[in-house]
Amino acid sequence: MWFTQEKLPLGKYIAQYVEWLTQHGASVFDSISLSLAGIITVFTNALCWFNPWALIVIFALLAYYIQRKVSLTLFVAFSFLLIFNLGYWQETMETLAQVTLATLVCVIVGVPLGIIAAHRPWFYTVLRPVLDLMQTVPTFVYLIPTLTLFGLGVVPGLISTVVFAIAAPIRLTYLGICDVPEELMDAGKAFGCSRRQLLARIELPHAMPSIAAGVTQCIMLSLSMAVIAALVGADGLGKPVVNALNTADIAMGFEAGLAIVLLAITLDRICKQRETVKRGDA
Repeated sequence: MWFTQEKLPLGKYIAQYVEWLTQHGASVFDSISLSLAGIITVFTNALCWFNPWALIVIFALLAYYIQRKVSLTLFVAFSFLLIFNLGYWQETMETLAQVTLATLVCVIVGVPLGIIAAHRPWFYTVLRPVLDLMQTVPTFVYLIPTLTLFGLGVVPGLISTVVFAIAAPIRLTYLGICDVPEELMDAGKAFGCSRRQLLARIELPHAMPSIAAGVTQCIMLSLSMAVIAALVGADGLGKPVVNALNTADIAMGFEAGLAIVLLAITLDRICKQRETVKRGDA
């Protein structure tokens, strides 16, 4: 058909651009890769430095301190004891370090972007299609250029995780700020609050439940990338899942998958309880 004979070379242009970046920015990308890999190594070594028994107690006490529920505290202790018993403690700590770092990056970048978008509608108009693209494009598509630029290892998996998960805190921060009642804003202005004081004393406290939900979503999305990150050389619970898939090892696949599920449920329940407590206090 005549319409498809002359194909638009979009993929060719993207490939040329990535090749240009690889040739002219290799030192920059190598520095970024070494820095991020070093940070992840520090996170992982810090978690693995603790005795597993002591760390299980710390996690259980932290869960009780946050949400004050004995049942959830026992579930957290049981989950980590089961992971320890199955022999996936090291992989779980590696995954937890990657998820923690990815979530920190998403929150540090995403929350300010959400605030700016809520205060400047034109910025959100520009940002929204970018967020739609980041959430809908299959992760393997942007995993290819990150793999080309940063090489095998945990770094391309981490960057892909951030790209995939950062939309959640941006959108929910934007929604939380936009949902602040006009009456509260008018009252603050009547008392002479500056724009910074309105943000710190009215907008952020009112939007905090939405921001907390964005953080929870970010954690879950980051955990969902564990297996995909393992395909490009990242350590963690995704690696035994990939190995089980390659060797058709049902036992290994089930145990590693169960460890991911337990870690996800534990983090989700702790964060949701924190959100509920704050809503009740308000």
